[in-house]
Amino acid sequence: MAFELAWHWVWAALTVFVSLLASLHALFLKRDLRATLGWMGLIWLAPLVGAILYLLFGVNRIQRRAVELRGGRSRYLHAPPAIAAEELVVPTAHADLARLVGAVTGRPLLPGNAVRPLLNGDEAYPEMLRAIDGANSSLSLMTYIFDDDEIGQAFSDRLAAAQARGVQVRVLVDAAGARYSRHPINRRLERLGVPCALFLPARLSRLIHFNLRNHRKLLISDGKIAFTGGMNIRAGHRLEPAPKHPVQDLHFRLEGPVVRQLQESFAEDWEFTTKEALPDAPWFPELVSSGPVLARAVADGPDEDLFSLSLTMQGAIASARRSIRIATPYFLPDSALAQALGVAALRGVEVDIILPQRGNLPVVAWAMWAQIWQVLDHGCRVWLSPPPFDHTKLMLVDESWSFFGSTNWDPRSLRLNFELNVETYDAELAGRLTELFELKRSSATPLLESELDRIAFPARLRNALARLLTPYL
Repeated sequence: MAFELAWHWVWAALTVFVSLLASLHALFLKRDLRATLGWMGLIWLAPLVGAILYLLFGVNRIQRRAVELRGGRSRYLHAPPAIAAEELVVPTAHADLARLVGAVTGRPLLPGNAVRPLLNGDEAYPEMLRAIDGANSSLSLMTYIFDDDEIGQAFSDRLAAAQARGVQVRVLVDAAGARYSRHPINRRLERLGVPCALFLPARLSRLIHFNLRNHRKLLISDGKIAFTGGMNIRAGHRLEPAPKHPVQDLHFRLEGPVVRQLQESFAEDWEFTTKEALPDAPWFPELVSSGPVLARAVADGPDEDLFSLSLTMQGAIASARRSIRIATPYFLPDSALAQALGVAALRGVEVDIILPQRGNLPVVAWAMWAQIWQVLDHGCRVWLSPPPFDHTKLMLVDESWSFFGSTNWDPRSLRLNFELNVETYDAELAGRLTELFELKRSSATPLLESELDRIAFPARLRNALARLLTPYL
């Protein structure tokens, strides 16, 4: 009897101790007050069980694990070229935005860049293959998906030919993205003698790596010509051959000093994955002015660059005076971004958001339907584009600031993945992209708030349940 009584006291003391530790962890480390209160309530209302659930699902291991994994790597932050003050002519309305992004990224805004948009794989792939064929010293390629189809084989054959003629080639493919193809492309590249590495291959002991994906897309030829945007390497991005699963997308060709910043991101990821540092020659040549565009790379990931993208996007929304245009395949903004868009609309800024009418990820689409009212309710306009599925990732502000790259408007891009975008300040480029945006909008259907009220209860319940998974989508 005495033993049982003592055991009950020990068990009670252990439960209180564990609950207290979990509560203190949530109190000091959870940033969201509502999440803190919710977890603390669960910890004390469900003794021990709540603490265990918090340990499993409430602790942010993603950022900590990313920092551990990437800790100690080299930072390829080369000294920027000398820039005369008069060359940095930033639109007055965006001067504060340029200052903010500089503080967030630690990278300078660079003049002298040429940026050309490429629509779908029909325009992008021939340009990229020409850049591979024209390389003399180095080729770096990083992508999320690299299919072993006719397009992937064309790229791998050209990369092998470049390697054979003495060009230093490095290919980095995300390990999860490589599995989209029935035959992983890294095996083909290895057979062809092309140096290829997989970013964070999955192991049973590293299930957390499901969230630490490298979603960046880069091809850089001789350290001088770069391609980046939202496009993976797969046959479905070419619309002219009428593939079975067509996907619209937008990619960009860049020349000028900003290419160095893009190469820095590749070099960091390559060294992290392979432990091989890339020397200045041939990867970092001297770059000359190639055009009128002010540009800067914005890298983001669950390590030291966490929040770079979301802070940039919030700053851009706050700087808008006339218009904000957003095209994205997945739209699950957190409360800060959703409120920023709503505030912009309430102060008279035209906010237009183009989303695919039919998503390719049902759970993400269901969650989006459950919270899209947050922006509609404050006057933002949402447009649903017809098939084929549009994978375009683009943000335009006041027809003078453009933001493009690999990032989606969802927690996976903004918290869980490694992403890479480019910001540009140039009215001519923004004007061309605005024309493209308006062309997409002309064929899209407006989403009215009244339509949300007509959704049947079973679908509404499904959407609400899917919304609970938003932090992981």
